[in-house]
Amino acid sequence: MSPETNPPPVTVIEVENLVTHYGDREILKGVTLDVREGEIMVIMGGSGSGKSTLLRHLMALETKTSGTMRILGQDIDTLDQRQFFDLRKKMGVAFQGGALFSSMTIGENVMLPLYEHTDLDPMTMDIMTRMKLEVVELGGFEDLMPSELSGGMIKRAAFARAIVMDPKILFCDEPSAGLDPVVASALDDLILLLRDAMQMSIVVVTHELESAFKIADRITILDRGHILMVGTVDEVRNSSNERVYNLLNRVPEDDSMDMDEYLHRLTGVEVNKDAAL
Repeated sequence: MSPETNPPPVTVIEVENLVTHYGDREILKGVTLDVREGEIMVIMGGSGSGKSTLLRHLMALETKTSGTMRILGQDIDTLDQRQFFDLRKKMGVAFQGGALFSSMTIGENVMLPLYEHTDLDPMTMDIMTRMKLEVVELGGFEDLMPSELSGGMIKRAAFARAIVMDPKILFCDEPSAGLDPVVASALDDLILLLRDAMQMSIVVVTHELESAFKIADRITILDRGHILMVGTVDEVRNSSNERVYNLLNRVPEDDSMDMDEYLHRLTGVEVNKDAAL
């Protein structure tokens, strides 16, 4: 009798050889990765590494130059407008600054996706809104305005809005940015709770090492548009890659520039090195 083998993990996002440009500048240079069902994938990298651009691609908000991407089993290049719209309703986004509407109450902000994308009756929408506010520990705050909340509470309200339609995938952009360590740790606990309670896949972009090591099932490290590595927390911590080590230990890179390249960037004129000889 052959030994039992575990089935391969189900993937909810598959990216293969993704290339994207802003004008003539290549931002992502052949990125390949996958996000698995029920996991928390953390994306890290230095400034300018391409992590925010990659996040927008994963949310199907960016136009790629080449490569393929499948979300929840669907090739996004083959979807018509209606199919694309339906796919996006299965994804939730918690924006870095919360992105709450200042003229609406917290309850109205959280209810907005239900109002815009469902035909539910007002009482059902109200109940669902209150339930999601309870999940993020904001029960009873639905009538307050965003200006009456602390930074951590605004982040939690943003999470409530992002999950109000029970998405399959949740995207979080720098969830701990601007928060003190205690509030940031509580937000990490909330992300873990959402993954476990709602069985959703979560993609988090962050530069906070402590947060990444606490919540991640796997970590993707980007560097100058390339993927340095994808691995578990232990694999990342024990990596022998010098650039990974520098990122984790905040060691500045030696980015000394060739003088001819510097002149070319200033003047736009290609320097002919042979002519100078």
